[in-house]
This record gives sequence, structure tokens and C-alpha cells, in this order.
Amino acid sequence: MAAAPEAGASASPADAELVELVEKNLAEAVAGLELAPLLDEATRYALLGGGKRLRPILVLRACEAVGGRIEAALPAAVAMECVHAFSLVHDDLPAMDDDDLRRGRPTTHKVYGEDVAILVGDLLQGLAAESALKSPVEPLPVTVAVLEGSRRMIEGQVHDTVGGFPDDLVEEIDRLRLIHELKTAALIRASCRVGAIVGGGDPLVLDRYGAAIGLMFQVVDDILDETQSTEHLGKTGGKDRRSGKRTYPALLGLEESRAEVARLEAAAVSSLGDLGPPAEPLRALARRLAVRTR
Repeated sequence: MAAAPEAGASASPADAELVELVEKNLAEAVAGLELAPLLDEATRYALLGGGKRLRPILVLRACEAVGGRIEAALPAAVAMECVHAFSLVHDDLPAMDDDDLRRGRPTTHKVYGEDVAILVGDLLQGLAAESALKSPVEPLPVTVAVLEGSRRMIEGQVHDTVGGFPDDLVEEIDRLRLIHELKTAALIRASCRVGAIVGGGDPLVLDRYGAAIGLMFQVVDDILDETQSTEHLGKTGGKDRRSGKRTYPALLGLEESRAEVARLEAAAVSSLGDLGPPAEPLRALARRLAVRTR
């Protein structure tokens, strides 16, 4: 049962305010490590180089939706963004997706070398656990949820890179859905669960929302890779098609892929029905993610 908002509670902060709050806390988390100069610079490059900050925003919004305080969810929000940043650094490596561009600038390994990039990714994974354990509410369940999301994301990367699907999963669309549900949706789903845990609400409600928007986010990514330029995206466009990777447009076509986005958007919004007005920012976020262009 969701906790009721306190009487006289202030209005929900705007997304831009939350992004600013997240950026401040990410910078403070790195500063507190007192790293060697090269590692400090490379870590800041990987973690503080912009981006949507979707996962930490979801942590904060989910906490708010169940009646919790956004401030209490900040350590968990930092943890989720550290896991995401670690995944991007490692995903861009030559042994993985071999990308030279991320967020409109060279990837971490192109600037600092593969050895430093691997170590930065490792460091960010550790920092995620450290930050989660600083949660003022339910630190152990929060940390378990963060690390479980990370583990499932890694499993998805394995399926995407080398295969190894379950024996009973033979249809290509089912294999693609499994990859997306793990590689992309697992962290988004975990972000929503973590926010609900800190806020004292039912994680299952936010879990359903996170599962829907997590899969939707990757389907939209597939569509954008097919339809947008590298300059617009800030990362290499058309790479999935050229490399022959499984994508929704490749298997279903663009129109059916867009229909899947609409279905998942509706499922996400519908899952929040019992939470009332405090969940309106999450509903609005689902609608924006469905029509994003980068």
C-alpha cells in the first residue's frame, strides 16, 4: 500500500531540477573517492559526461510516487547511474560493440585506452555498491536490487554478444525480447524497484511499470538506430543493421515496431493506476520516452 503524501507537501520538482540534483550527487560521489589523477579524470569523463540520467530519475520519481522523500533516494539514484555508466564503458570496448562515439564525443577507451576503460568500468561497479549501502532506508535490500539489476544486464549482454540462449527459446523474436528485457530493461526495472523500496511502497507495482518502459526504451532505440543519423543521435547510427544484429525493425518492420512501442507505453501508464497523482511524473515520463528522437 502506497504511503500518502504528507499534508502541505511541496510540488513535485521539475525534471531539470532532478537532473541537476543527480549531477551534483554524482560529482560528489567521485570527489569523495580521492582517486589517483588519471583514474579520477577518466572516471569523471565516463560518469559526468552528460546523458539522459533516466535511471536515477526513475529512482527518484518512483520513490516520490509511493510517498517517499526524494532526498532519501539519492544514494540509490547515484548507484543506478554508476552501474549504467559502467555498462556503457564496457559495452563500447572493441571486444564488445566496438564503438568510437558516445554522447557526441569519443568513447572512454578511445581517450584513455582499453586498459584504463576496463578499470574505470570496474571502479564504477564498485562505487555503485558503496553508494547503495549508504541508503538511509533499507540499505541491504537496495544494494541487492542494484546488484541484481547489474547481474541481469550482464546476462543480457552475453546473449546479445555470444548467444547461449535457453534451449526452449527458438523463435528469433523471443530471443530478441529476452536480450532487451535483460540488457536494457533490467536496469530500468531495478531503478523503479529501488525507488519503491526507499519510498516504503510496493515494489511490484513499480516493477511492472519499469518492465514496460524498459522494453519500450530499447524498442525505440532500435527504431532510432534505423531512422536517425549519427550526428543527431550522438552515437553511431545504423550500426545494428550493418552488423546484422537482432532488432525489432529487422524482425518486425518499422510500423509493427512502432505499434509495440504504443502497446508498451499504454501498459506502463496503466500499471500506475492505483498510485494516483503522485505518479503523474512517471506517466508523463513514459509518454515522453515513447516519442523521443535520440
